[in-house]
Amino acid sequence: MLLVVVVVLLLCRPLDVRGADVVVDGGDQKQGAGVARRRVDVGVILDRRTWLGNISWACMELAMDDFYEEHASYSTRLRLHLRDTGPDPVDAASAGVDLLKNVHVQAIVGPQTSAQAKFLAELGNKASVPVISFSANSPCQSPSQTPYFIRTAWNDSSQAEAIASLVQQFNWRDIIPVIEDDDSNTRFIPDLVDALRKAEIRVPHRCKIHPSAGADDIKRIISSLKDKWTSVFVVRMSYQLALSFFQHAKDEGMIGQGFVWIAAYGLTDIFDTVGSPAFDVMQGVIGIKPYVNDTKQLQNFRHRWRKKYQSENPGTSLSEPTVSGLYAYDTVWALALAAEQAGYVNSDFLLSEKNNGSTDFERINTSKAAKMLQSKLLNIDFLGMSGKFHIQDMHLLSMTYEIINIVGKEKRVVGFWTPGLNISRSLNMKVDIDVIRWPGGDKTTPRGWLFPMNKTLKIGVPAKPGFAGFIRLENGIYKGFCIEVFKEVTNALPYKILYRYEEFGNGKGASNGTYDELVYKVYLKEFDAVVGDITILANRSLYVDFTLPYTESGVRMLVPVQDRRQKTAWTFLQPLTADLWLGTGAFFVFTGFVVWFIEHRTNEEFRGPPVSQIGSLFYFAFSTLVFAHRERIVNNLSRIVLVIWLFVVLILQQSYTASLCSILTVEQLQPTVTNLDEVIRRGGNVGYLNDSFMPGLLERLKINKSKLIALDSPDEYNEALSTGRVDVVVDEIPYLKVFLSKYCHNYTMVGPTYKFDGFGFAFPRGSPLTAEISRGILNFTSSNRMAQLEKELFSNRTCPDKDDSQTSSSLTLRSFLGLFIITGASSLLALILHVAITLYCHRRDLSSASNQSSWCGWLAILLKISHDGDRPNAPQKDEPPVTNANITAESPWSTPDHIIENVDSGSDMESLPEGDGRPDREDFVQGPDPPSFAYMHSERG
Repeated sequence: MLLVVVVVLLLCRPLDVRGADVVVDGGDQKQGAGVARRRVDVGVILDRRTWLGNISWACMELAMDDFYEEHASYSTRLRLHLRDTGPDPVDAASAGVDLLKNVHVQAIVGPQTSAQAKFLAELGNKASVPVISFSANSPCQSPSQTPYFIRTAWNDSSQAEAIASLVQQFNWRDIIPVIEDDDSNTRFIPDLVDALRKAEIRVPHRCKIHPSAGADDIKRIISSLKDKWTSVFVVRMSYQLALSFFQHAKDEGMIGQGFVWIAAYGLTDIFDTVGSPAFDVMQGVIGIKPYVNDTKQLQNFRHRWRKKYQSENPGTSLSEPTVSGLYAYDTVWALALAAEQAGYVNSDFLLSEKNNGSTDFERINTSKAAKMLQSKLLNIDFLGMSGKFHIQDMHLLSMTYEIINIVGKEKRVVGFWTPGLNISRSLNMKVDIDVIRWPGGDKTTPRGWLFPMNKTLKIGVPAKPGFAGFIRLENGIYKGFCIEVFKEVTNALPYKILYRYEEFGNGKGASNGTYDELVYKVYLKEFDAVVGDITILANRSLYVDFTLPYTESGVRMLVPVQDRRQKTAWTFLQPLTADLWLGTGAFFVFTGFVVWFIEHRTNEEFRGPPVSQIGSLFYFAFSTLVFAHRERIVNNLSRIVLVIWLFVVLILQQSYTASLCSILTVEQLQPTVTNLDEVIRRGGNVGYLNDSFMPGLLERLKINKSKLIALDSPDEYNEALSTGRVDVVVDEIPYLKVFLSKYCHNYTMVGPTYKFDGFGFAFPRGSPLTAEISRGILNFTSSNRMAQLEKELFSNRTCPDKDDSQTSSSLTLRSFLGLFIITGASSLLALILHVAITLYCHRRDLSSASNQSSWCGWLAILLKISHDGDRPNAPQKDEPPVTNANITAESPWSTPDHIIENVDSGSDMESLPEGDGRPDREDFVQGPDPPSFAYMHSERG
């Protein structure tokens, strides 16, 4: 289709080509003795009214001289046919037809713009002639569609990768391309966006400027950029348009602190060609351009080029060729090498018999000589002025880009980009790049975004009549916990944010919709943010970005509490459980039995008729409960048992007293409902905060919609719960804490905590303020100011939890099991030792009874031993005193009952009368019994 357009335009437009007769031959036409060299005709299409055209033509002329001076023996010579066509792509196409039809060129070099290259690429395809450009970008078609179009310049996709690496180096997340809306950026922008996407960098907006845009158009575009949050811009446009754009941007304060301007290659040569005007309006700009090694050969070439160019263009300020000029030099050098390698091929264009003028497009046919020249050119490999020359994928192989920084009148090289090292200060190792002077002279790396200039955020706030502690309007000023948190966080930012609040209400103090609808207003761009008690939910995050939460998260139930413990006539039994009562009684009886068993043989107070002994046993045992036992204990074993038992009784008594006191004086408040399933089973009503997300949550928990009752304030919560209109209220923890600060003693939070993320501030998706505010919240929530705000919100009151984990304060047997084991083991051990000692002391009686074979005899002896005491502690009145009874063997475990009387103070102890002569018996005078412990205690009192 494009070829048809070219034909129509050429047929309708007469040929008007300036400089059509400019021809440059390579070297002499004769060699030695009149031998002519073979010529290879090459067409050159340039616009010499431009800096690029003039610079490139001068470089190409020097390339012809240098090459054939160095390769004088070559048998081929290039002949360059210059056509100065101007910027018009149709003029360039017309010149291309003329060169192909009339001059029979085997290659065309130099279409400067992409629009010219697009037309000439079609002509190259038609004639099989290579079209070589060292300045134009790739046309829209791929290399497979334009196989004869060759760029002897670096591929734009590699430049896009360098820019993406540079943006990633400084952790900028968003950029805006600012480009000229012409064919030169047709392929560059997709390549740039793809490279940025791989680096996870967003392009929220693209700014295109028409080549003929006037001052008003540029001002309007700059104003639109000022309203964007992004402050990183990649610029690629023509020199004159760029000067106008940056001048207006400087006037609007956008070439200042916080902004980042990256000039892509194609614009960075402006500093070489335009000079001071470009430096003045582009201070702090960083640029990307191909790296050229400064060799001695290049230095010599610059010197020769300067002399030639300044002599042909008096008054110019140019001191060296641009990179595109070096590409032009290397292109001619490569064509000369390819022509020599291809050999001589006669012009083989097939011409028609009719000659209808220079625009007769049908007379052009394919050229085998041009095909051969292209084949050799694609394989040329040498080190040129611009670096390594090697064609790959119809482009010059990309190598290294240098990063320049405009400071004053200087282009400072601050780093390089290479495919292996990415951004580095060195070409051989990974090193941080030099410090960059950003616009405004700041050395601190900009954040990559700025609060839009002269913009005031419109912040939506919910109408909150019930819970005024979170947000409220007083005398036209918004106050409350949420407002204070937002104000504190934004005031701590290193920049000022302008904002104003707008209530989401109906003008009568009530909300204008649900919180979901309020959040959706941010997505619709009716609000720039939402500040308030907005819960972070998954469905809301589909439309906005939330900051980190600044409150406690979760949803729980609010239920009434009641005193479950009733005071009755039998309340005194509640401190101990039934098993502990039974266990304690059993040990009372067991301990009394052990003491009685040990004492009754030697202690008169534990002797007597069986009924009396049983009474004494129980009386002694239970009197230890109040430490009121009066019986005298004379055996060491029973004393040990009694001391351990009294310790156990002391602990039991104190524990019982404390527990009974708690039961009689402390309320045992417990929730009326412990879980939501219980409410669902009995069909109770559930209250929730109006306009919140609770209905959706409760319906997901299988609660009938008809059982849900919306409430608006803490007072309504209290009224609904106290009257039984609702069984429970389900709400978020911050609301429940506010409620409990007022109604602490009648209600409590119970049940599982349903996880949610708490309250957060909502911003548009992709807003850089989200991350900034989130970092501020992290710092603020750990401060004393946050604790102070929470105390003010919750009225500085704490309400103890009254949940279903509270149980009866009754003491259990398990709590005293260790004590019972100790006292039981000691009593049992004392009993065993007493039996063993007693049997040992009566071993003679037992040995005499061993001659009897009946069990009755044994039993009688044991009963006699158990019943008859060794020596009562006082003689009976109806019994004569017994002296030296042979059954009273005193043991080391028994307490002696014998008291030695003193005749008088200070006299010697009298000798007792001797007995009947038996050596194992002695008579002692029995003294009076010592007073009991209880008696002594009463006497002291």
